[in-house]
Amino acid sequence: MGVLNVILLVIMALSAVATIILVLMHSGKGTGVSDMIASSLYNSAAGSGVWEKNLDRLTIITAVAFGLCLCVLALTFPVGII
Repeated sequence: MGVLNVILLVIMALSAVATIILVLMHSGKGTGVSDMIASSLYNSAAGSGVWEKNLDRLTIITAVAFGLCLCVLALTFPVGII
């Protein structure tokens, strides 16, 4: 396994964890558990719309980074080596 594959695996793992965390930070549409947890964040923030937009952008960036790493690893990973 080359240096490129190791770097891509690390980036892929970090982006996967970041994507999971960012998705869980999104506010729910109802009055469920996520709304109760996140209510203090949105009440203290001055512009909740800006907060939500930035959260959306970060989620998309981490998901795209994960997808790109996955595609490059699929093309460059050595076959038959464990």
